[in-house]
Amino acid sequence: MGLFTQLLTLPLAPVRGVVWVVEQVTAAAEAEYYDPAPVWAALRELERQLQAGEIDEETFDRREDELLDRLDEIAAFEAARGQ
Repeated sequence: MGLFTQLLTLPLAPVRGVVWVVEQVTAAAEAEYYDPAPVWAALRELERQLQAGEIDEETFDRREDELLDRLDEIAAFEAARGQ
């Protein structure tokens, strides 16, 4: 950008700053939400609870299905983002 363009768009600088902050917050939230590590940890904990007799098979199956669906959602997001 030239000096003239920068001077003309100077009043928009706060808006560009806010947009940048929103983009950064969105990226950080997506990275946390679509991180598969906590889902895998929850699956391991669920297996441990089943083995220890803390939960029954029905609870295990229901929760396992939820976690596997979450992993599918994460994989679909990663595939869509990669395109």
